[in-house]
Amino acid sequence: MTDLALVRLLQLVSPALPIGAYAYSDGLETAIGRGWVADEAAVEAWVGGRLRACLPWTDLAVLARMRAADAAGLRTWAARLRAMRDSAETRAADRRLGHALARLLADLGVAAAAPWRTDDDAALAVGFALAGAAWGLGEDALLTGYAWAWCEAQVAVAVKLVPLGQTAGQRVLAALGAAIPAVVATARAAGDDDLGTCAPGAALAASWHETDEVRLFRS
Repeated sequence: MTDLALVRLLQLVSPALPIGAYAYSDGLETAIGRGWVADEAAVEAWVGGRLRACLPWTDLAVLARMRAADAAGLRTWAARLRAMRDSAETRAADRRLGHALARLLADLGVAAAAPWRTDDDAALAVGFALAGAAWGLGEDALLTGYAWAWCEAQVAVAVKLVPLGQTAGQRVLAALGAAIPAVVATARAAGDDDLGTCAPGAALAASWHETDEVRLFRS
């Protein structure tokens, strides 16, 4: 990876990226509220479990295919990723993030992102794939960055709500980061028939969040 490509990757995965990712917990808020995730070990187990068991067969495997796809293929994979979402809030969150990233990328000169600014199948992974193609980010680096950004967002939720101390959050991130290379390798080796996942606890948490009376996050 060139120095400029590395800088672009860091920009893409930065929590300062103005797409509103801080507003979503991906069901973790409900898992914490119901006492399923109550301390540092439980955060590492919950987020790490999803990282290892879900992301390689959904977002990361699809992102790898999106990165190599033409315009028609990108649209096909975007629709398939949307179909993998197991709650209305999760689908809406991914669509909103996709719209926000597409708007930002279009403003940064990535012309291919413009049509996705209002597309119903927009997703965060679509924006990552378009940025990867435009900025020369290799598949391995792109998937690693996506996985890291997801972990960082989840830990940020836990730091606020469990609550975890900042140092505890960094310990969890270190453990999750150590798992990411193997997760990316699994995603890159996944066949088309392997895609999809079953995580009942995460699906329930995401669905129940839609009716929680008190919520800090939008998912």
